[in-house]
Formats: sequence, structure tokens, C-alpha cells
Amino acid sequence: MGAPKVVDLFSGAGGFGRGFKEVGFQIGVAVEINHAAARTYSANFPTTIVLEEDIREITGREIVREIGKEPDVVIGSPPCEPFTAANPLRLDNPVDRLYQDERGALTLEFIRLVGELRPKFFVMENVPSIVETRELREALIHEFRKVGYEPVFNLLRAEDYGNPSRRTRIFISNLKLELNTVPKRTVWDAISDLENRFDVPNHEIVEVNERKLREMASLDYGDYLTMFRGHNKEIPLYVRLDPMDIAPTVMGNSKFVHPFSPRYLTVREQARLMSYPDYHVFYGSKEEQYNQVGEAVPVVLSRGIASSILGAL
Repeated sequence: MGAPKVVDLFSGAGGFGRGFKEVGFQIGVAVEINHAAARTYSANFPTTIVLEEDIREITGREIVREIGKEPDVVIGSPPCEPFTAANPLRLDNPVDRLYQDERGALTLEFIRLVGELRPKFFVMENVPSIVETRELREALIHEFRKVGYEPVFNLLRAEDYGNPSRRTRIFISNLKLELNTVPKRTVWDAISDLENRFDVPNHEIVEVNERKLREMASLDYGDYLTMFRGHNKEIPLYVRLDPMDIAPTVMGNSKFVHPFSPRYLTVREQARLMSYPDYHVFYGSKEEQYNQVGEAVPVVLSRGIASSILGAL
């Protein structure tokens, strides 16, 4: 029968897909509109057909034609910006975030393609605030039921499964996801062996000016260089990491400050905090690479989800 096939929508740089590939799935098609992320995905999944297209223009029939059969699993991470409290422009009415916000409506495109592709299982990742109100949750239940699926809302914390940075996300599936927890993994567990290494891809140090060096040198663990004000919350950016603790949530628009040196983490060190293997290489500008890391599903978490689904299959 061959390996079970996956379609990866809003695939980014491949964090979600990486876990599925590692437990034995075949990623048949990935869809990603961002050029740098699509390039990264294509380089790391050479047997996958990567469609660098607007998902609104793609049909399930086209995807099936590419892979030759209906997929066993559809995964994806539609944009979270319409739903997260970190977005200062988030719409006040929760349901409008799904139906009126152009990016929020991309979630409906994911649901449409699930209905057209008819997989045995699907998993959609997003921020927990996509189900923070009864109205939003009921709207999502309604939309999934329209295409023939009963959604299950799985709240998972990546750090419970060995990820060295915190990341709480909702995984909407037609399956209750059962994962085994593991002991905490710290920042230093993840990155200590990269000191003075020059043979690892994406491990170039970002140069900063003298003023920034002095600011970084004065930071204690947990201190930060600036604060971002979102819709109704403040988020510290450029945090100095405590080596013996789990890192805060990795974000696409921010870097961390190294625990012992007055510098930012490299792309590779930041990728280690999202449990990417070193052979997963990132392409594009430095900022694009940091964004690809910060917008991913942690690989150790995607591997656990993939194992749960493989068992169900």
C-alpha cells in the first residue's frame, strides 16, 4: 500500500510536515504562498510537490491529480493573526475574525479543502484564541460539520512533549490526539553544543552595533530590550534567555538574546528551540529565516501528533 499520504496546507517552512515525515508519512503536496518558505520546504522535502500558490485558487481535484489519490491526512496552519490578542488590529467581534477578516477567512479555505479531499484525518493548528468564545467555537463546528466532519479541539503545550520553548496551541482534528509527555528540556539542553561550531547551517551570528551590544550585556535573565503592545496584551521582545529554563514562545518577529553572550541567537539556535533537526536548512533573508522558524509547529510536537494519527490509521 505504501506510506500514508499527507497534504500540508499553509505549510510554511515544514515544521508540521517534518514530524509526519519522520514517523513514516509521505508528504504528497504542500501549499505555501510565501516564496522563501516554499523554497525552504522544497529543499527539505525533495519528493514533495510544493505549490507556491494562493490557496483560494486551488481545488481538491487539482491536489488529487498531483498525488494520484485522496490523501490519508490533511494538516495545516492557517494564519493566526486575525485571532491572536498580539494583533493590535484584531477585529472586536470574534466571529468577524473568521468571516470578515480576509486572512481569517483562509481558515474556511482549509475547511473547504478538507471537504473536497475527504481525508481519513485532518489536523488544523492555530492559536487558542481561535476558540476563545462560544460563538467562534460554534462557527467552526458548523463549518466542519458542513463538509462532513465532527471537530475535536485538542489544546497542546509543546513544552510538555520535550520542546525547549513554550508554545500553547489548539489542534482542531476529527480525532482526540493522545501524546506521551516527557521531562522538561531547557534552553541549554537544546543549544549548548552549538558553541564555537562552524559546521552547522544557518548558524551565522548576526552583527549588531556597539550600543546594542551594551544593552544586551546589561540584561539579566528574563529581561528584554523592548515591549510590543498588541490588542489587549503586552509582549516582551528580545528577551535574554535563562539557560536552565524553557524559553518563552518563539515568534517570527523577534529574536532571543543568548544566555551568556551579548548577541542574538542564530537562526539555528532559534530553530533548536523549535526542535528542528540541523539538517533542516532555511532559505531566504535572515529575517525570513527567523520568521520561518517562529511561525512553525515545533517538530517534536508534530512528531507526537503524527504518531497518534499513525496509530489511529
